[in-house]
Amino acid sequence: MSSGYRLGAHEALGTPAAVLAAGYVGYGALSADIGLSVWSTLLSTIVIWALPGQLILVEMSSSGAPLIAILLAVSFSAVRFLPMTVSLLPALRAPAHGRGKEYFAAHLIAMTGWVAAMRRAPDLPEVERLPYFVGFALALWLVSIAATGAGYLIAGTLPPVSKSAFVFMNPLYFLLIMLGDARTRLMVMSLAGGAIFGPLFHLLAPQWSVLAGGLIGGSVAFALHRIASRNG
Repeated sequence: MSSGYRLGAHEALGTPAAVLAAGYVGYGALSADIGLSVWSTLLSTIVIWALPGQLILVEMSSSGAPLIAILLAVSFSAVRFLPMTVSLLPALRAPAHGRGKEYFAAHLIAMTGWVAAMRRAPDLPEVERLPYFVGFALALWLVSIAATGAGYLIAGTLPPVSKSAFVFMNPLYFLLIMLGDARTRLMVMSLAGGAIFGPLFHLLAPQWSVLAGGLIGGSVAFALHRIASRNG
């Protein structure tokens, strides 16, 4: 195993793993509450591995939504990974890696691993960047699966409010790591744009607020950045 895999796994098995584990303990407990089987719950983490999509699965399953509607909703929730994939894979690419490894890495992209790899890749030798990301993401994936099972098994001992609190630790953590990694003016403006436009669109159309807030807020931030760069 190359040093990249070991370094990625080592850096994942700290705060990132602890926060993600807390979220998946809450998810496992919520799944048990609505009557999903333990195998269905574990399979959702293995296959989807994205809490927003999995929470959509739980909520729509509990309301009796048709299977096709659940599949479409979960699939649409994963669209956010496309720009993350497009921005990350060029930073991980090296002649020594075949397309197969890159396709495998694309399936492991999630917010925590994306932020870590975007920050660390420039400091690593080119050949170690993809192994670093895969080691980081695989470690978190395995922790998430174990935490899902643990949450399901202890669901009866957790107060209802704690289950939701565990789940919503993840968005707060993502916000903090994004703020901590905002090294450029454009990144700061993009985060500010999303923070401003997200709540505004929530008042108009709650079901579209995340997508519209991110798209409009990021586009406005990019346009302002371009104008400022030309004038500066």
